[in-house]
Amino acid sequence: MTQRSQVPGDAPKRVLITGGTRGIGRATALRLAREGYSLVINCRAPSPASDSLLDELARMNCPAALLPFDVADREKAMAAVAADVAEKGAYWGVVLNAGITRDGPLAGMCEEDWDQVLRLDLDGFYNVLKPLMLPMARARRGRIVVMSSVSGMVGNRGQTNYSAAKAGLIGAAKALALELASRGITVNVVAPGLIDTDMAGTEDRERILPVIPMRRLGRPEEVAGLVAFLLSEEAGYITRAVIPVSGGIA
Repeated sequence: MTQRSQVPGDAPKRVLITGGTRGIGRATALRLAREGYSLVINCRAPSPASDSLLDELARMNCPAALLPFDVADREKAMAAVAADVAEKGAYWGVVLNAGITRDGPLAGMCEEDWDQVLRLDLDGFYNVLKPLMLPMARARRGRIVVMSSVSGMVGNRGQTNYSAAKAGLIGAAKALALELASRGITVNVVAPGLIDTDMAGTEDRERILPVIPMRRLGRPEEVAGLVAFLLSEEAGYITRAVIPVSGGIA
């Protein structure tokens, strides 16, 4: 679907993937490894999942490093990203994939469930991208892919916090795309529907599956394929787009 990220003799283009060890993030890492990118995998802390992914990437001869930090922790996130860029240079691409859900009706939602989702899913946009902007702008090239959700496009019952955060990401990405377009940097949004990952609980599957026109869950690899295209040279004239991967829900 996409072209190789390098030509013989060139260094691979570096891509940072937040929340990169499970689900859509993991599928994206494996897809980008096949495309020839160098990967920086973010997760909150090293774990068996991160060890397994790095082992698999090594078997694929993909240059990859782990960059652990909590995207909701502004000070630590900014420091980790800034240090990595200072040492190794600006990223070609960033995939903002980290996210959590804390579902429940708003009337019974505790403050912590509201705050945790907004801090990680929405504030993480600022915390990760802020230290990357000037280096990418100076390089006058790059790709940013923001993982939102169909919930951010149409809303979803029991997910006022998640829908608010994911809708906020769409607005932030659209504004940032305007700021960076003249620098050759694209900013696009991918909005998955119900994808077959750990985040898709049994209740979600039973409730939503009947209203999906394609009558099935999406696969993480189907989302990863779109992300790979948006990171490619071929997608250089696509920016400010919001693309659902939802089986027809949106």
